[in-house]
Amino acid sequence: MTTRPLLEERAVAPAALAKMQTFHAPVLGEVQEAVRRDAVVVVGMAQNPHVRKVRVALREAGIAHTYLEYGSYFSRWRERLAIKLWTGWPTFPQVFVHGVLIGGEDLTKAAIADGSLTSSLAAGAAPALSG
Repeated sequence: MTTRPLLEERAVAPAALAKMQTFHAPVLGEVQEAVRRDAVVVVGMAQNPHVRKVRVALREAGIAHTYLEYGSYFSRWRERLAIKLWTGWPTFPQVFVHGVLIGGEDLTKAAIADGSLTSSLAAGAAPALSG
């Protein structure tokens, strides 16, 4: 697996690094706790059709999930930015299965369709996704 490019920590000034480490820490703590505790977590925002569609797909597949919502297109963008910076995933929804970010709507629907999400929940592990 290739590593995504990140600015090396040594290339960040100490004051900037300190600010980055505390950027909306309570929100990140809430997301991290849910991801640690719950089998399936969807992180999203109001008014986003992709978030709504993935939640419907999970519900129709009979997959219980925890939903964390952070604002809409008009509010709480900084909190959502902190989540995106933490995960490296650029959009919402962000779907986690057994602590592993599996992606957004398209990858979650693919895991539902091929049965890997359901079987991985039964096995207690994140689905092995291809592609």
